[in-house]
Amino acid sequence: MSSYYSQVFDRRPSVGVDVGGVKIGGSAPIVVQSMTNTDTADIDATVAQVAALHQAGSEIVRITVDRDESAAAVPKIRERLERLGLDVPLVGDFHYIGHKLLADHPACAEALAKYRINPGNVGFKDKKDKQFAQIIEMAIRNDKPVRIGVNWGSLDQVLLTRLMDENHDKGGPLSAQEVMQEAIVQSALLSADLAEEIGLPRERIILSAKVSQVQDLIAVYTELARRSDHALHLGLTEAGMGSKGIVASSAALSIVLQQGIGDTIRISLTPEPGGDRTREVQVAQELLQVMGFRQFVPVVAACPGCGRTTSTVFQELAQKIEDDLRRNMPVWRDKYPGVETLNVAVMGCIVNGPGESKHADIGISLPGTGESPAAPVFVDGKKVKTLRGPNIASDFEAMVDAYIANRFGNTGQEDPNAA
Repeated sequence: MSSYYSQVFDRRPSVGVDVGGVKIGGSAPIVVQSMTNTDTADIDATVAQVAALHQAGSEIVRITVDRDESAAAVPKIRERLERLGLDVPLVGDFHYIGHKLLADHPACAEALAKYRINPGNVGFKDKKDKQFAQIIEMAIRNDKPVRIGVNWGSLDQVLLTRLMDENHDKGGPLSAQEVMQEAIVQSALLSADLAEEIGLPRERIILSAKVSQVQDLIAVYTELARRSDHALHLGLTEAGMGSKGIVASSAALSIVLQQGIGDTIRISLTPEPGGDRTREVQVAQELLQVMGFRQFVPVVAACPGCGRTTSTVFQELAQKIEDDLRRNMPVWRDKYPGVETLNVAVMGCIVNGPGESKHADIGISLPGTGESPAAPVFVDGKKVKTLRGPNIASDFEAMVDAYIANRFGNTGQEDPNAA
Protein backbone atom coordinates (compact mmCIF):
# COMPACT_ATOMS: atom_id res chain seq x y z
CA MET A 1 0.00 0.00 0.00
CA SER A 2 1.13 3.53 -0.63
CA SER A 3 1.83 5.83 2.30
CA TYR A 4 -1.34 7.75 1.39
CA TYR A 5 -3.41 4.68 2.21
CA SER A 6 -2.42 4.74 5.86
CA GLN A 7 -3.90 8.23 6.12
CA VAL A 8 -7.34 7.23 4.88
CA PHE A 9 -7.84 3.70 6.16
CA ASP A 10 -6.42 1.71 9.05
CA ARG A 11 -5.99 -1.59 7.25
CA ARG A 12 -3.13 -3.88 8.21
CA PRO A 13 -0.39 -3.64 5.58
CA SER A 14 -0.73 -6.51 3.16
CA VAL A 15 2.02 -9.09 2.86
CA GLY A 16 4.38 -8.14 0.03
CA VAL A 17 4.73 -10.48 -2.94
CA ASP A 18 7.45 -10.47 -5.61
CA VAL A 19 6.16 -11.25 -9.12
CA GLY A 20 9.09 -11.46 -11.50
CA GLY A 21 10.75 -8.44 -9.93
CA VAL A 22 7.54 -6.42 -9.58
CA LYS A 23 6.60 -5.81 -5.96
CA ILE A 24 2.94 -6.23 -5.00
CA GLY A 25 1.55 -5.37 -1.59
CA GLY A 26 3.38 -4.26 1.52
CA SER A 27 4.54 -0.70 0.93
CA ALA A 28 4.73 -1.03 -2.86
CA PRO A 29 2.66 1.21 -5.17
CA ILE A 30 -0.52 -0.26 -6.64
CA VAL A 31 0.41 -2.28 -9.72
CA VAL A 32 -1.43 -2.15 -13.07
CA GLN A 33 -2.14 -5.47 -14.75
CA SER A 34 -3.79 -6.54 -18.00
CA MET A 35 -4.49 -9.72 -19.95
CA THR A 36 -4.07 -10.73 -23.58
CA ASN A 37 -6.97 -11.95 -25.68
CA THR A 38 -4.83 -13.69 -28.30
CA ASP A 39 -4.48 -17.44 -28.72
CA THR A 40 -1.31 -18.02 -26.69
CA ALA A 41 -0.27 -20.73 -29.14
CA ASP A 42 0.00 -17.93 -31.73
CA ILE A 43 3.42 -16.73 -30.61
CA ASP A 44 3.67 -13.75 -32.96
CA ALA A 45 0.27 -12.33 -32.04
CA THR A 46 0.78 -12.90 -28.33
CA VAL A 47 4.24 -11.31 -28.27
CA ALA A 48 2.90 -8.30 -30.17
CA GLN A 49 0.00 -7.82 -27.77
CA VAL A 50 2.07 -8.34 -24.61
CA ALA A 51 4.56 -5.79 -25.94
CA ALA A 52 1.78 -3.29 -26.70
CA LEU A 53 0.20 -3.75 -23.26
CA HIS A 54 3.53 -3.42 -21.47
CA GLN A 55 4.57 -0.35 -23.45
CA ALA A 56 1.19 1.20 -22.63
CA GLY A 57 2.00 0.77 -18.94
CA SER A 58 0.89 -2.72 -17.91
CA GLU A 59 3.44 -3.82 -15.34
CA ILE A 60 2.29 -7.46 -15.36
CA VAL A 61 0.52 -9.27 -18.20
CA ARG A 62 -1.58 -12.42 -17.87
CA ILE A 63 -1.86 -14.95 -20.70
CA THR A 64 -4.17 -17.94 -21.14
CA VAL A 65 -2.58 -21.38 -20.78
CA ASP A 66 -5.37 -23.76 -21.69
CA ARG A 67 -3.82 -26.60 -23.66
CA ASP A 68 -0.51 -28.24 -24.60
CA GLU A 69 0.09 -25.94 -27.57
CA SER A 70 -0.25 -22.78 -25.50
CA ALA A 71 1.91 -24.20 -22.69
CA ALA A 72 4.63 -25.11 -25.19
CA ALA A 73 4.51 -21.55 -26.59
CA VAL A 74 5.07 -19.81 -23.24
CA PRO A 75 8.89 -20.20 -23.03
CA LYS A 76 9.19 -19.08 -26.65
CA ILE A 77 7.07 -16.01 -25.91
CA ARG A 78 9.25 -15.25 -22.87
CA GLU A 79 12.42 -15.60 -24.96
CA ARG A 80 11.07 -13.40 -27.76
CA LEU A 81 10.07 -10.66 -25.30
CA GLU A 82 13.53 -10.73 -23.72
CA ARG A 83 15.12 -10.31 -27.14
CA LEU A 84 12.96 -7.21 -27.57
CA GLY A 85 14.27 -5.91 -24.25
CA LEU A 86 10.87 -6.26 -22.55
CA ASP A 87 11.24 -7.61 -19.02
CA VAL A 88 7.53 -7.94 -18.30
CA PRO A 89 6.36 -10.66 -15.86
CA LEU A 90 3.98 -13.15 -17.47
CA VAL A 91 1.19 -14.78 -15.47
CA GLY A 92 -0.23 -18.08 -16.61
CA ASP A 93 -4.02 -18.34 -16.34
CA PHE A 94 -4.90 -21.99 -15.63
CA HIS A 95 -8.30 -23.68 -15.50
CA TYR A 96 -9.34 -27.34 -15.28
CA ILE A 97 -6.03 -28.94 -16.35
CA GLY A 98 -3.43 -26.56 -14.93
CA HIS A 99 -1.86 -29.32 -12.82
CA LYS A 100 -1.27 -31.43 -15.92
CA LEU A 101 0.03 -28.61 -18.12
CA LEU A 102 2.54 -27.46 -15.50
CA ALA A 103 3.77 -31.02 -14.97
CA ASP A 104 4.01 -31.84 -18.68
CA HIS A 105 5.65 -28.54 -19.65
CA PRO A 106 8.38 -27.70 -17.11
CA ALA A 107 9.77 -24.96 -19.36
CA CYS A 108 6.39 -23.24 -19.20
CA ALA A 109 6.30 -23.58 -15.41
CA GLU A 110 9.73 -21.95 -15.23
CA ALA A 111 9.09 -19.16 -17.77
CA LEU A 112 6.00 -17.84 -16.01
CA ALA A 113 6.39 -15.32 -13.18
CA LYS A 114 3.15 -16.33 -11.44
CA TYR A 115 0.38 -18.92 -11.71
CA ARG A 116 -3.29 -17.94 -11.48
CA ILE A 117 -5.69 -20.67 -10.43
CA ASN A 118 -9.42 -20.68 -9.73
CA PRO A 119 -10.45 -22.87 -6.77
CA GLY A 120 -13.87 -23.26 -8.35
CA ASN A 121 -12.58 -25.21 -11.34
CA VAL A 122 -9.12 -26.47 -10.38
CA GLY A 123 -10.73 -29.88 -9.94
CA PHE A 124 -14.03 -31.43 -8.97
CA LYS A 125 -15.23 -33.74 -6.19
CA ASP A 126 -12.45 -35.98 -4.86
CA LYS A 127 -9.91 -34.62 -7.37
CA LYS A 128 -10.23 -30.99 -6.26
CA ASP A 129 -7.80 -30.92 -3.34
CA LYS A 130 -5.35 -33.29 -5.05
CA GLN A 131 -5.09 -31.20 -8.21
CA PHE A 132 -4.96 -27.96 -6.23
CA ALA A 133 -2.07 -29.43 -4.21
CA GLN A 134 -0.23 -30.45 -7.38
CA ILE A 135 -0.27 -26.87 -8.67
CA ILE A 136 0.84 -25.48 -5.32
CA GLU A 137 3.67 -28.02 -5.13
CA MET A 138 4.74 -27.01 -8.64
CA ALA A 139 4.76 -23.37 -7.56
CA ILE A 140 6.90 -24.25 -4.53
CA ARG A 141 9.33 -26.25 -6.67
CA ASN A 142 9.73 -23.37 -9.15
CA ASP A 143 9.65 -20.63 -6.47
CA LYS A 144 6.63 -18.93 -8.06
CA PRO A 145 3.82 -16.96 -6.44
CA VAL A 146 0.20 -17.98 -6.98
CA ARG A 147 -2.91 -15.87 -7.37
CA ILE A 148 -5.90 -17.71 -5.98
CA GLY A 149 -8.62 -16.10 -8.03
CA VAL A 150 -12.21 -16.82 -7.04
CA ASN A 151 -14.86 -15.93 -9.61
CA TRP A 152 -18.56 -15.92 -8.87
CA GLY A 153 -19.23 -17.37 -12.33
CA SER A 154 -17.36 -20.54 -11.35
CA LEU A 155 -17.79 -20.59 -7.60
CA ASP A 156 -17.18 -23.83 -5.68
CA GLN A 157 -20.70 -25.27 -5.72
CA VAL A 158 -20.06 -27.69 -2.85
CA LEU A 159 -19.06 -24.80 -0.59
CA LEU A 160 -21.93 -22.61 -1.77
CA THR A 161 -24.48 -25.40 -1.25
CA ARG A 162 -23.19 -26.08 2.26
CA LEU A 163 -23.44 -22.41 3.22
CA MET A 164 -26.92 -22.17 1.72
CA ASP A 165 -28.04 -25.22 3.72
CA GLU A 166 -26.54 -23.84 6.94
CA ASN A 167 -28.25 -20.51 6.37
CA HIS A 168 -31.57 -22.27 5.76
CA ASP A 169 -31.19 -24.31 8.96
CA LYS A 170 -30.67 -21.07 10.90
CA GLY A 171 -33.93 -19.69 9.58
CA GLY A 172 -32.43 -17.73 6.69
CA PRO A 173 -30.86 -14.74 8.47
CA LEU A 174 -28.85 -13.92 5.35
CA SER A 175 -30.11 -13.23 1.85
CA ALA A 176 -29.01 -15.45 -1.04
CA GLN A 177 -26.74 -12.63 -2.22
CA GLU A 178 -25.09 -12.36 1.20
CA VAL A 179 -24.52 -16.12 1.31
CA MET A 180 -22.94 -15.96 -2.14
CA GLN A 181 -20.63 -13.16 -0.98
CA GLU A 182 -19.61 -15.19 2.07
CA ALA A 183 -18.95 -18.22 -0.15
CA ILE A 184 -16.60 -16.15 -2.32
CA VAL A 185 -14.69 -14.90 0.72
CA GLN A 186 -14.47 -18.34 2.29
CA SER A 187 -13.36 -19.95 -0.97
CA ALA A 188 -10.43 -17.54 -1.19
CA LEU A 189 -9.42 -17.80 2.47
CA LEU A 190 -9.80 -21.58 2.75
CA SER A 191 -7.78 -22.06 -0.43
CA ALA A 192 -5.06 -19.74 0.87
CA ASP A 193 -4.95 -21.67 4.16
CA LEU A 194 -4.63 -24.95 2.28
CA ALA A 195 -1.83 -23.55 0.10
CA GLU A 196 0.07 -22.53 3.24
CA GLU A 197 -0.48 -25.95 4.81
CA ILE A 198 1.04 -27.52 1.70
CA GLY A 199 4.07 -25.27 2.10
CA LEU A 200 3.55 -22.16 -0.06
CA PRO A 201 4.65 -19.13 2.01
CA ARG A 202 2.16 -16.34 2.61
CA GLU A 203 4.46 -13.95 0.74
CA ARG A 204 3.85 -16.10 -2.32
CA ILE A 205 0.04 -15.80 -2.24
CA ILE A 206 -2.25 -13.17 -3.80
CA LEU A 207 -6.03 -13.32 -3.53
CA SER A 208 -8.73 -12.01 -5.82
CA ALA A 209 -12.52 -12.27 -5.78
CA LYS A 210 -14.03 -11.35 -9.11
CA VAL A 211 -17.70 -10.35 -9.35
CA SER A 212 -19.52 -8.25 -11.93
CA GLN A 213 -21.71 -6.04 -9.73
CA VAL A 214 -20.37 -2.94 -8.00
CA GLN A 215 -21.97 -3.48 -4.60
CA ASP A 216 -20.90 -7.13 -4.50
CA LEU A 217 -17.29 -6.16 -5.19
CA ILE A 218 -17.31 -3.59 -2.40
CA ALA A 219 -18.81 -6.05 0.09
CA VAL A 220 -16.53 -8.96 -0.82
CA TYR A 221 -13.25 -7.06 -0.80
CA THR A 222 -14.12 -5.17 2.37
CA GLU A 223 -14.64 -8.50 4.11
CA LEU A 224 -11.52 -10.07 2.58
CA ALA A 225 -9.42 -7.15 3.80
CA ARG A 226 -10.97 -7.38 7.25
CA ARG A 227 -10.25 -11.09 7.60
CA SER A 228 -6.81 -11.37 6.04
CA ASP A 229 -3.57 -9.57 5.32
CA HIS A 230 -2.99 -11.19 1.93
CA ALA A 231 -2.07 -9.04 -1.03
CA LEU A 232 -5.27 -8.39 -2.99
CA HIS A 233 -5.82 -8.08 -6.73
CA LEU A 234 -8.85 -5.95 -7.65
CA GLY A 235 -11.04 -6.14 -10.71
CA LEU A 236 -14.68 -6.00 -11.71
CA THR A 237 -15.11 -8.93 -14.06
CA GLU A 238 -17.41 -8.81 -17.07
CA ALA A 239 -17.62 -5.04 -16.58
CA GLY A 240 -18.83 -4.53 -20.15
CA MET A 241 -17.96 -2.33 -23.10
CA GLY A 242 -17.11 1.32 -23.50
CA SER A 243 -18.30 3.91 -21.01
CA LYS A 244 -20.42 1.39 -19.08
CA GLY A 245 -17.43 -0.80 -18.32
CA ILE A 246 -15.26 2.19 -17.44
CA VAL A 247 -17.87 3.74 -15.14
CA ALA A 248 -18.70 0.44 -13.39
CA SER A 249 -15.05 -0.47 -12.83
CA SER A 250 -14.14 3.01 -11.64
CA ALA A 251 -17.11 3.22 -9.28
CA ALA A 252 -16.32 -0.13 -7.65
CA LEU A 253 -12.56 0.08 -7.47
CA SER A 254 -12.36 3.69 -6.35
CA ILE A 255 -14.43 2.97 -3.24
CA VAL A 256 -12.28 0.07 -2.03
CA LEU A 257 -9.04 1.75 -3.07
CA GLN A 258 -9.99 4.79 -1.00
CA GLN A 259 -10.34 2.47 1.99
CA GLY A 260 -6.78 1.22 1.49
CA ILE A 261 -7.89 -2.08 -0.03
CA GLY A 262 -6.09 -3.42 -3.08
CA ASP A 263 -2.49 -3.89 -4.16
CA THR A 264 -2.88 -4.53 -7.88
CA ILE A 265 -5.71 -3.77 -10.31
CA ARG A 266 -7.04 -4.68 -13.72
CA ILE A 267 -9.81 -2.92 -15.62
CA SER A 268 -11.61 -5.72 -17.48
CA LEU A 269 -13.11 -3.95 -20.48
CA THR A 270 -14.75 -5.79 -23.34
CA PRO A 271 -12.99 -4.39 -26.43
CA GLU A 272 -15.19 -2.98 -29.15
CA PRO A 273 -14.77 -4.76 -32.51
CA GLY A 274 -11.33 -3.81 -33.72
CA GLY A 275 -10.77 -1.85 -30.51
CA ASP A 276 -7.42 -1.31 -28.86
CA ARG A 277 -6.69 -3.77 -26.02
CA THR A 278 -4.42 -1.21 -24.36
CA ARG A 279 -7.46 0.90 -23.47
CA GLU A 280 -7.88 -1.09 -20.24
CA VAL A 281 -4.33 -0.18 -19.22
CA GLN A 282 -4.94 3.51 -19.86
CA VAL A 283 -8.14 3.48 -17.79
CA ALA A 284 -6.40 1.73 -14.88
CA GLN A 285 -3.61 4.30 -14.92
CA GLU A 286 -6.04 7.20 -15.14
CA LEU A 287 -8.06 5.86 -12.21
CA LEU A 288 -5.01 5.59 -9.97
CA GLN A 289 -3.72 8.96 -11.14
CA VAL A 290 -6.90 10.98 -10.62
CA MET A 291 -7.22 9.46 -7.14
CA GLY A 292 -3.71 10.61 -6.33
CA PHE A 293 -2.21 7.16 -5.72
CA ARG A 294 0.29 7.17 -8.63
CA GLN A 295 1.54 9.37 -11.47
CA PHE A 296 1.90 7.77 -14.89
CA VAL A 297 1.61 10.52 -17.49
CA PRO A 298 1.48 14.32 -17.47
CA VAL A 299 -1.94 15.79 -16.74
CA VAL A 300 -3.63 17.93 -19.38
CA ALA A 301 -6.36 20.20 -17.98
CA ALA A 302 -8.85 21.44 -20.54
CA CYS A 303 -12.18 23.21 -20.13
CA PRO A 304 -15.37 21.47 -21.31
CA GLY A 305 -16.29 24.29 -23.66
CA CYS A 306 -19.38 26.49 -23.76
CA GLY A 307 -20.98 29.21 -25.85
CA ARG A 308 -17.85 31.32 -25.37
CA THR A 309 -15.67 28.68 -27.03
CA THR A 310 -17.16 28.10 -30.44
CA SER A 311 -13.68 27.50 -31.88
CA THR A 312 -12.49 23.88 -31.80
CA VAL A 313 -8.83 24.91 -31.66
CA PHE A 314 -8.51 24.34 -27.91
CA GLN A 315 -10.17 20.91 -28.17
CA GLU A 316 -7.90 19.81 -30.99
CA LEU A 317 -4.82 21.20 -29.26
CA ALA A 318 -5.67 19.54 -25.93
CA GLN A 319 -6.26 16.20 -27.66
CA LYS A 320 -3.05 16.42 -29.67
CA ILE A 321 -0.91 17.32 -26.67
CA GLU A 322 -2.45 14.56 -24.57
CA ASP A 323 -1.87 12.02 -27.36
CA ASP A 324 1.71 13.20 -27.85
CA LEU A 325 2.48 13.01 -24.14
CA ARG A 326 1.11 9.48 -23.82
CA ARG A 327 2.83 8.31 -27.01
CA ASN A 328 6.19 9.67 -25.88
CA MET A 329 6.03 8.37 -22.30
CA PRO A 330 7.75 5.00 -22.97
CA VAL A 331 10.86 6.96 -24.03
CA TRP A 332 10.42 9.93 -21.72
CA ARG A 333 10.26 7.77 -18.56
CA ASP A 334 13.98 7.16 -18.97
CA LYS A 335 14.97 10.34 -20.82
CA TYR A 336 13.09 12.79 -18.58
CA PRO A 337 12.77 11.42 -15.03
CA GLY A 338 9.81 12.99 -13.25
CA VAL A 339 8.04 14.11 -16.44
CA GLU A 340 4.91 12.22 -15.33
CA THR A 341 4.34 14.98 -12.75
CA LEU A 342 3.95 17.67 -15.44
CA ASN A 343 0.69 19.64 -15.57
CA VAL A 344 -0.39 21.30 -18.82
CA ALA A 345 -3.47 23.52 -19.27
CA VAL A 346 -5.20 24.17 -22.58
CA MET A 347 -8.12 26.54 -22.00
CA GLY A 348 -10.70 27.89 -24.41
CA CYS A 349 -11.48 31.43 -23.26
CA ILE A 350 -10.66 34.23 -20.84
CA VAL A 351 -13.13 33.27 -18.06
CA ASN A 352 -11.06 30.54 -16.37
CA GLY A 353 -8.26 30.28 -18.90
CA PRO A 354 -5.62 32.57 -17.35
CA GLY A 355 -6.24 31.32 -13.81
CA GLU A 356 -6.14 27.64 -14.76
CA SER A 357 -3.03 28.23 -16.87
CA LYS A 358 -1.28 29.88 -13.91
CA HIS A 359 -1.97 26.81 -11.77
CA ALA A 360 -0.38 24.53 -14.38
CA ASP A 361 3.33 24.15 -15.05
CA ILE A 362 2.71 25.47 -18.53
CA GLY A 363 -0.64 26.61 -19.88
CA ILE A 364 -2.30 28.53 -22.66
CA SER A 365 -5.54 30.51 -22.72
CA LEU A 366 -6.87 30.52 -26.25
CA PRO A 367 -9.20 33.27 -27.47
CA GLY A 368 -12.91 32.56 -27.19
CA THR A 369 -15.78 34.00 -29.17
CA GLY A 370 -15.43 37.75 -29.56
CA GLU A 371 -12.05 37.90 -27.82
CA SER A 372 -8.88 39.38 -29.25
CA PRO A 373 -7.06 36.76 -31.38
CA ALA A 374 -4.25 36.43 -28.86
CA ALA A 375 -3.26 33.53 -26.58
CA PRO A 376 -1.25 34.27 -23.43
CA VAL A 377 1.08 31.48 -22.29
CA PHE A 378 1.93 30.99 -18.62
CA VAL A 379 4.99 29.11 -17.36
CA ASP A 380 5.37 28.29 -13.67
CA GLY A 381 2.62 30.76 -12.79
CA LYS A 382 3.95 33.70 -14.83
CA LYS A 383 2.88 35.06 -18.18
CA VAL A 384 5.87 34.67 -20.51
CA LYS A 385 4.54 35.15 -24.02
CA THR A 386 1.46 35.96 -26.08
CA LEU A 387 0.99 33.86 -29.19
CA ARG A 388 -0.80 35.21 -32.25
CA GLY A 389 -1.48 34.20 -35.81
CA PRO A 390 -2.36 30.94 -37.55
CA ASN A 391 0.38 28.86 -35.83
CA ILE A 392 -0.70 29.27 -32.20
CA ALA A 393 -1.17 25.52 -31.73
CA SER A 394 2.18 24.44 -33.17
CA ASP A 395 3.98 27.29 -31.38
CA PHE A 396 2.55 26.18 -28.03
CA GLU A 397 3.45 22.54 -28.71
CA ALA A 398 7.05 23.65 -29.29
CA MET A 399 7.01 25.53 -25.99
CA VAL A 400 5.75 22.44 -24.16
CA ASP A 401 8.54 20.34 -25.69
CA ALA A 402 11.14 22.93 -24.70
CA TYR A 403 9.76 23.16 -21.17
CA ILE A 404 9.99 19.39 -20.73
CA ALA A 405 13.54 19.28 -22.06
CA ASN A 406 14.72 22.12 -19.85
CA ARG A 407 12.97 21.09 -16.65
CA PHE A 408 13.38 17.34 -16.79
CA GLY A 409 16.28 16.75 -19.17
CA ASN A 410 18.71 19.66 -18.80
CA THR A 411 19.48 19.37 -22.50
CA GLY A 412 20.28 23.00 -22.98
CA GLN A 413 17.43 23.74 -25.36
CA GLU A 414 16.07 27.24 -25.65
CA ASP A 415 14.42 28.50 -22.46
CA PRO A 416 10.60 28.54 -22.89
CA ASN A 417 10.44 31.53 -20.55
CA ALA A 418 12.11 33.68 -23.15
CA ALA A 419 9.76 36.32 -24.52
